[in-house]
Amino acid sequence: MRSTRASLSGGTLVAAGMMGMNIAVYGFNIVAARILDTRDLGALTALFGILLVGTVAAFGLQATTARRIATSPQEVDQIIGASLRLTMAVAAGVGLAVAASSIGLTPALKLSSYWPVVLAGAALVPLTIMGTLSGIAQGQSRWGTLTAIYLGNGVGRLVGGTVAMLIDPSPTSAMVGIAIGSWLPIVAGAPLMIGHWTMAARGTGRHLLREVTMSTHALLAYFVLSNMDALIARNRLGEHDSGLYASGLILAKAALFLPQFVSVVLFPDLARSTDDRARLRAVSIVAGMGALAVAATVALPDVAQILTGGSKYAEVSDRLWLFAVSGSSLAIVHLLVFDALARRAHGIVVMIWVAVAAVLAITYGVGVGLTGLVVTMATVSAALAVVVYAAPVLGRDTADRLG
Repeated sequence: MRSTRASLSGGTLVAAGMMGMNIAVYGFNIVAARILDTRDLGALTALFGILLVGTVAAFGLQATTARRIATSPQEVDQIIGASLRLTMAVAAGVGLAVAASSIGLTPALKLSSYWPVVLAGAALVPLTIMGTLSGIAQGQSRWGTLTAIYLGNGVGRLVGGTVAMLIDPSPTSAMVGIAIGSWLPIVAGAPLMIGHWTMAARGTGRHLLREVTMSTHALLAYFVLSNMDALIARNRLGEHDSGLYASGLILAKAALFLPQFVSVVLFPDLARSTDDRARLRAVSIVAGMGALAVAATVALPDVAQILTGGSKYAEVSDRLWLFAVSGSSLAIVHLLVFDALARRAHGIVVMIWVAVAAVLAITYGVGVGLTGLVVTMATVSAALAVVVYAAPVLGRDTADRLG
């Protein structure tokens, strides 16, 4: 009974921390919408898409580290040592890769300078390290530290990005502030690294890299899916319409991020579960929160409009409920992806890439506008959630053979 109460208390603490982080990130989006003009907001939203896709390695490291520590507590020192050493190499690689991609992404996103993308690469270095620190805390049930890491991430972006935009209201300045603020969660989680740098056993890093690679592949596919509409909007729509779409995405991201604490809190249950009950409970919670988000948007459209940037984005107000549907559907897919990682059912990646291809085929083949783009995202993500839930064991046998 005491263990159960401790778990519930830890879950509540983490939920509060993740909500605080998401509220801070959401608050920064609102500040950006009010400081920047529609053209610059569209550019900044596209850069956020790059950041989110770039953090896929961080989430892969977190999921793998947490699962290994939770299932092999007797090897915790070796696992942490191997994870930290691998993380430093991955963080440097991700940062350099994104910075180098500025050559292609700058013209694709219609940016006036290479610096915003280069700065996105700089921000991804600490964000990748944060992933492993979060996994260490999650695997050891150090909920207070995990909460501090999450809050540090949100506060770092809000304070750093806001101060930078007040000095110079531009996407480049915003990225400078975000790159600096992204080191705050590393400060919060620094004690987790003490004494573990030389603890990795021979062979541990190789096995860890294999699992991280498989997990990262699945998460990469998911993050491409969940962020591709921001990039498509910037590339295919006019600058004004892409700004309107960016405003709607504030609500979509709120609906997506709000229930993500469920996958963190219930991840150990999903990993240990031998039936479908833990999975059904988790999906029900996330779906229920999504239904509330959509209903609130329909019932209170004026409030929703205020929360997505104010009157200058009024043209999109009658379609905000579609963004809520899109974000809520993607939230269910997010939960199902982490359920698959907990069970090592890596075959889910095939279905996600099919969904990505479907979105690209529809948006570029048919030539949809603002409404068509959000409807496409909502429809494809909802269909994917149904298919993934109906095929929960896809890839499990293969993952087990790979060990």
